[in-house]
Amino acid sequence: MIAIIDYDAGNIKSVEKALLHLGEEVCVTRDAQTILHAEKVILPGVGAFGDAMNKLNSYGLTDVVKEVATRNIPLLGICLGLQLLFEYSEESEGVEGLGILRGEVVRIPDQEGLKIPHIGWNSLKYPNEGRLFKGIPEESYVYFVHSYYLKAKEKEIVTATTEYSTLIHASVEKGNVFACQFHPEKSSETGLQILRNFVKIGREE
Repeated sequence: MIAIIDYDAGNIKSVEKALLHLGEEVCVTRDAQTILHAEKVILPGVGAFGDAMNKLNSYGLTDVVKEVATRNIPLLGICLGLQLLFEYSEESEGVEGLGILRGEVVRIPDQEGLKIPHIGWNSLKYPNEGRLFKGIPEESYVYFVHSYYLKAKEKEIVTATTEYSTLIHASVEKGNVFACQFHPEKSSETGLQILRNFVKIGREE
């Protein structure tokens, strides 16, 4: 069973629908024991960094997500879910992130001719091999919606990048922790293959 963490942060239904399409058993929940006994866990999210951390704290989920990471349960952060895994974001000064991974989230620099938020399809490059991208060729397109982007401190965990005004760390993997700035659940067949690769982790190893 795959647990999708419900903390009122949006895009849950689209993630659930994509996983059901892949034939997976899915549970949308904020129950700690259900999450900690799941085969895999997904932390979705759209919206503001500070609001999301407040919701995770208010539902008592902050320590639960950290425990998922330490228990070696495969964990996938999507969009805002990626950002929350890191230490802090310029979007919400003074708010600590989960700190599961090292890095900062900063605003996409203004550039003439480019709109912020960045909304649309961008191609990926792979600076390091990533299990999420098995069977997916470089330059494949995925769908982004964001105004802030990740600068990971550990470059070796960055498995996909894209260019939009600057170099964006679009996906990371470290141990059992995975994250995508883009929305695989809205990225057509490429996105479904990324989710398929995630759900296969541990089943064939």
